[in-house]
Amino acid sequence: MVRGLDYIRDPRLNKGLAFTMEERQALGIQGLLAADYRTQKEQLDFVRLSVERYKDPLNKYIYLVELQERNERLFYLLLSTDVERYLPIIYTPTVGLACQRFGLTYRRPRGLFVTIYDKGHVYEILRNWPVQDIRAIVFTDGERILGLGDLGAYGMGIPVGKLALYTALAHIQPHQCLPITLDCGTDNQTLLEDPLYLGLRQKRVRGKEYDDFIDEFMAACIKRFGPNTLLQFEDFALVNATRLLNKYIDIYCTFNDDIQGTASVAVAGLFAANRITKKKIRENVFMFLGAGSAATGISHLLVMHMVDQGVKKEDALKRIYLFDVNGLLTNKRQGGVPDHAKEYAQDVEPEKNFEKCVATYKPTCLIGVSTVGGAFNETILKQMAQNTERPIIFALSNPTSNAECTAQAAYDHTRGKCIFASGSPFPPVKYDGKEYRTGQGNNAYIFPGVALGVIESRSIRIPDMMFLVAARKLADFVSESDLNVGRIYPPLNDTMKFSLTIAVEIANYAYDQGIATMYPKPKDIKSYIQSRLYKLEYHSYLPKFYKYPKPPDVKIKSVEEVYKGIMLVLNLNWNIEF
Repeated sequence: MVRGLDYIRDPRLNKGLAFTMEERQALGIQGLLAADYRTQKEQLDFVRLSVERYKDPLNKYIYLVELQERNERLFYLLLSTDVERYLPIIYTPTVGLACQRFGLTYRRPRGLFVTIYDKGHVYEILRNWPVQDIRAIVFTDGERILGLGDLGAYGMGIPVGKLALYTALAHIQPHQCLPITLDCGTDNQTLLEDPLYLGLRQKRVRGKEYDDFIDEFMAACIKRFGPNTLLQFEDFALVNATRLLNKYIDIYCTFNDDIQGTASVAVAGLFAANRITKKKIRENVFMFLGAGSAATGISHLLVMHMVDQGVKKEDALKRIYLFDVNGLLTNKRQGGVPDHAKEYAQDVEPEKNFEKCVATYKPTCLIGVSTVGGAFNETILKQMAQNTERPIIFALSNPTSNAECTAQAAYDHTRGKCIFASGSPFPPVKYDGKEYRTGQGNNAYIFPGVALGVIESRSIRIPDMMFLVAARKLADFVSESDLNVGRIYPPLNDTMKFSLTIAVEIANYAYDQGIATMYPKPKDIKSYIQSRLYKLEYHSYLPKFYKYPKPPDVKIKSVEEVYKGIMLVLNLNWNIEF
């Protein structure tokens, strides 16, 4: 039951000064708001100006979080009006700083914190969440937040931010989304000594106890919210990310955005870049700096695409080289290669010098997922320009300070020939009298649309092929005008258009594969999904049957007319003699 002050306190219901006089009277909130009335558009103009008053990105982030906590629809409307402006504030790169300062910015509970000591009672913890209709859960254990490392409970900013993008970029109902942090401790000694730290002050729990905890959590989510609840892994460390995904992918409706989402958006960029190079994917040689979950995820999707195009898997694998802290992944390397990347080990001699690898194997595409800022130095970039006419250079590590090279450096050292993309945004590049607007390979292009399609088809699984489907569809949105200015991704302000298109493709794929459970299948899937989207505009809280009498448009000439006017307004029939 909601009435009175609840309409102002609940961010899902609050409209601020946009409540009309009739609504204020009907809801019992007249007098609880200032007398002024403002339309949603006027409010939008005001908050836009308010954000710009702040110069520091973290202050802008805090303002937007507070706006979300008091007026949900206005918050999402603001984001949708200029995604390119506000995405770097509510997500990368600013969200990384917000996570590091989470103890300072924490205001009110958002989502659930489930600790390792709740083991055996996880289901009861989930029952404490007041909303039953949860369709998507984004959860992290905080061990590898962006490129910042172990932030423990401070990692909550990531699932909160991801789910904000679910709504802002795909209009998924926000009340159906739940952010969760699984607090298993932290190995970050600085946090353990930080008086503001909010999580468990102990070293991380690992091994069987950790695995049993994750098992219980996954099962509890399904028991509480249903078997087709989307469960998104976010920012798990390499030691857990790939093995947990492989363990659960055929059991639950789950995916790992750092592996599959990153892979999908990177491959989409490669599809678009090949329209410039005039090469097919199988004609490229790919070299990765970094051999973690992101690198193997991109490689896996590349191989899947090449096999789908008729290339033998063993031939596809030969076109991919991975390089980690111990050097090139080869079968002859002392100490071997990590289990998650064994199939990418090449039958070549070991090499620990990355520059030599770039010169020896002559990659046409260089992909950085190492979190080592500046790793693509001048020598490497110049070598790439010698390897091929139009080198593809992706510096995908986040935040910006961890990017393997800047956009300007990539253009300067390849004589303007490169095709560049990064994980976080860079300002426009000027080279040889021309301005280039480089692409941002942000997972936000992919995961909102995939999630929307999965949720609305009620898919019970999320196979890897869904991310290849999404990558191909995203690449179709890149126009020739985008390519002419060096951008291999469509403008972020068009996100809702391609999120909807991706969602339709994902839903169709789910039905084709027999993993959708929303039946009967809608005759027009696009129209059905559109009818389910979150509406950004305020709606009226007045009951449909409520009639508001209007005073008669008459001029009062006497006391008798005053009484008659009152009787007419009140719909009374009193006989009064004058």
